[in-house]
Amino acid sequence: MHPMLNTAVKAARRAGAIINRASLDLDLVKVAQKGPGDFVTEVDRAAEAAIIEILKTAYPDHGILAEESGSIPGTTDDEGRHENLWIIDPLDGTTNFIHGFPSYAISIALQHRGQITQAVIYDPSRNELFTASRGGGAFLNDRRIRVSRRLRMHDTLIGTSFPSASGKRLAQISQLFGVVSANTSGVRRQGSAVLDLAYVAAGRLDGYYGLGLKEWDVAAGSLLVLEAGGLIGDLQGEQSWMESGEIVAATPKVFPQLLSLLEPLRVKPD
Repeated sequence: MHPMLNTAVKAARRAGAIINRASLDLDLVKVAQKGPGDFVTEVDRAAEAAIIEILKTAYPDHGILAEESGSIPGTTDDEGRHENLWIIDPLDGTTNFIHGFPSYAISIALQHRGQITQAVIYDPSRNELFTASRGGGAFLNDRRIRVSRRLRMHDTLIGTSFPSASGKRLAQISQLFGVVSANTSGVRRQGSAVLDLAYVAAGRLDGYYGLGLKEWDVAAGSLLVLEAGGLIGDLQGEQSWMESGEIVAATPKVFPQLLSLLEPLRVKPD
């Protein structure tokens, strides 16, 4: 295992221990609301602090982009780009966690000169560790994983996540949810984009589409999907998904079929 990946795994497991301890007594967890349907707990913050401490101790010159702490600068080039940037979501699926619904995960990715090179997604309630290094394949608890072999849209199971939109956009998203449901075996909205992407890599989902996502939701999962033999893009099938927050991930055969189903979403209603 790459030394940097090893450090990220150590950080993820430390955060997982904090989350698991807190999950035993959820009544004591303090919750704050950042926005509509957007929560943060002291557990998110404690997990993030533990991750940052391990990464910064090992690599003091690396930059950090984390959901709760924001940006912590590291060494940059002449154009202000980070040589190495860790992108962290300490607890994706906070709403699930608050309810004791065991579908949440820790996500840690290393971006080297603009390219994701290391990825860790850790599900502490199931003790499942997903890892990938660029060019080295994707793994679940040290066993190689591949995207599924399903070919036909009607046989697929698709994951999705979308923000609390309103008005015409919500109507559009809801209508499309129905269309995708009618053309597949089912659509799952499990409340953690991070886990959805890991599940595409592991072949548990055949595809996934997400809207309104942030870098820390998709950084690690994108490398896992690619290293497991899948494809990833935005709603146009292009590579601007880190910036746009609109992402489609699937097996190579399902990817174009899912994109064409999602075509109405490309045009946002006025």
